[in-house]
Amino acid sequence: MKQPDGFIQKGEEDLVCRLQKSIYGLKQASRQWYLKFDEVVKSQGFIDNPLDECIYQKFQGRHYIFMLLYVDDILLASSNLSLLHDTKRMLSNHFQMTDLGEANYVLGIEISRDRERGLLSLSQKGYIERILKRFNMENCTGCDVPFSKGDKLSSEQSPKIEQDKLEM
Repeated sequence: MKQPDGFIQKGEEDLVCRLQKSIYGLKQASRQWYLKFDEVVKSQGFIDNPLDECIYQKFQGRHYIFMLLYVDDILLASSNLSLLHDTKRMLSNHFQMTDLGEANYVLGIEISRDRERGLLSLSQKGYIERILKRFNMENCTGCDVPFSKGDKLSSEQSPKIEQDKLEM
């Protein structure tokens, strides 16, 4: 952080300030928030996903909870209500937060539950419809894709001679 105007001392123009606490709105604030969040949840037994640092998981016996972090929003999914409430309590002890209840939408994805059958489904239908409308394509018609679900592709199907490669 550069020294604020009016606080620069003669001969010390190249010095910078070191913040003791991050200030909301500064470039470093979101990084500091993430580092604090990461430290807190890991100290509570959560482990981060090696492929996505914003997904945390915790297992207690046969029960599990997943925590997904997107900027400053958190989505929780658990196999056990008690584990879910304990996690919410832990988060509220460390951070100022608001519990918005069950999620119906997250990042443009609709979440539907069928508790009787134990099913959770995700749909991007609303997002797709908004995109089609945005580009004036809401009345377009679909078409078949070049291959069907379940088709197996292999290197044996790839072109062998130069002529076939050029055609492809």
